[in-house]
Amino acid sequence: MIVIQGLEALQERYPSVVLTIGNFDGVHKGHQKIFKTVVDKARALNGTAMAMTFDPHPVRVLFPERGLRILTPFAEKSRLMELYRIDVLLRIPFTREFSKTGPDDFIKKVIVEKIGAREVIVGHNYAFGKGKKGTTDLLRRRGKKYGIAVKVVRSARLFGDSVSSSRVRSLLSRGRVCEASWLLGRPYAIEGAVVRGAGRGGRLLNVPTANISTRNELIPREGVYAVKISLGGRLLDGVANIGKNPTFGEAPPSYEIHILDFSEPILGRDIRVNFIDRLRDERTFADVSGLREQIMSDIERARRILSTKKYPRVL
Repeated sequence: MIVIQGLEALQERYPSVVLTIGNFDGVHKGHQKIFKTVVDKARALNGTAMAMTFDPHPVRVLFPERGLRILTPFAEKSRLMELYRIDVLLRIPFTREFSKTGPDDFIKKVIVEKIGAREVIVGHNYAFGKGKKGTTDLLRRRGKKYGIAVKVVRSARLFGDSVSSSRVRSLLSRGRVCEASWLLGRPYAIEGAVVRGAGRGGRLLNVPTANISTRNELIPREGVYAVKISLGGRLLDGVANIGKNPTFGEAPPSYEIHILDFSEPILGRDIRVNFIDRLRDERTFADVSGLREQIMSDIERARRILSTKKYPRVL
């Protein structure tokens, strides 16, 4: 997949561009449905499946007070969109100045003149241009004017409701990672480097843990989870603890994992933690022995879940 940073960097005309436009945060099943439609149409035309996305997320620029937490940093979004066979990803820097672009100017100057799209495919709730005054109906009308086919894809539905980024965020904030994974079509994951921690896991509990430093903004609710660890091309079973280690009186949140049946040194290595299911809330224990007993129970329960539970494939 080719990634183009900004409209000014788009120097060539790609053949028979089938374009989709959106934030695509989460790259969930609704987005995947759109991508499949784009790719199928582009292949039929022997053309180019192109996606336009915005960075930072427009809400972060226009409504910073909302404190929006991003599901997929751009690098992860790009990786996933390549897996879904998008040919060209156009990354538009979103600024307050860009937000003032009117719908008609956006269609004429960007979609028609700069990209030369042959077809535009968007989700049913797509809105664009200054004040989000551009609607799918306007896009269809202008499409007829400029000779561009426009298709609106209905939202994907799962568990009785539409799949959306906000719904995924809500589920993760409540620790419901299993449900979130079905909306995403993969387990939700955070990634980062293994850093040095307090060393209590191996020293006091005889359960060595790896501490993760991550830049991911949205972390599932504090608690203990059964996880799959992506490490150097391998997929390993594990247990993750997200929280403040209340038994030891620590306040800053930490992200710790114990990889089952594993003893290799991994300090400094990059790993991905894929959340499969929630085991329990974080608790305060009276002493170390009580904590260790609970950890051993968590490990055995995680083994059962990871060996028997059906969940989406880790990507």
